[in-house]
Amino acid sequence: MGRVPIRSPACNTENVIDRSGLVTGPGHLVGRFVRSLSSAPPSAADERWVDDTLTAAERALWIRLSNQDRRHSIAVARRFEERRASATRAELAGALLHDIGKVECGLGTLGRVAATVVGPRTHRFRLYHDHEAIGARLVADAGSDPVTVELVDERGPAYPDLELSDY
Repeated sequence: MGRVPIRSPACNTENVIDRSGLVTGPGHLVGRFVRSLSSAPPSAADERWVDDTLTAAERALWIRLSNQDRRHSIAVARRFEERRASATRAELAGALLHDIGKVECGLGTLGRVAATVVGPRTHRFRLYHDHEAIGARLVADAGSDPVTVELVDERGPAYPDLELSDY
């Protein structure tokens, strides 16, 4: 209840928008998987935007992400910025680093798919499922603003906008 079928532009599989506006369902997941297959780096313009947004310590964390994850983080942060026009630098940093904890699990695309399907059954799959808390620790250790730490940990007043931007 509260879900509306939509068609995914990335593939012809039905998706669902839940009451909060989040896109869920197989089409969404298939589209994310297909986009993750490219190892192309972000554009030079996007890299400059990231450089202008993150502190040096935050950027050192961000470059640990794969090219696929960097492109995803930029897309999420750009949508977040559109949704939240008054976003602060710390909030944008949280959007860019929202998945940084995933670096600790060491899973590639297929491993992440498996972890999503079977749940936290192995040590690495548990790390993947705990990426928010792990990421919050990483950004806190890097000296990030508490607002950034909150967003990475899926908390704070800006988190609903980040959640809606991460599709």
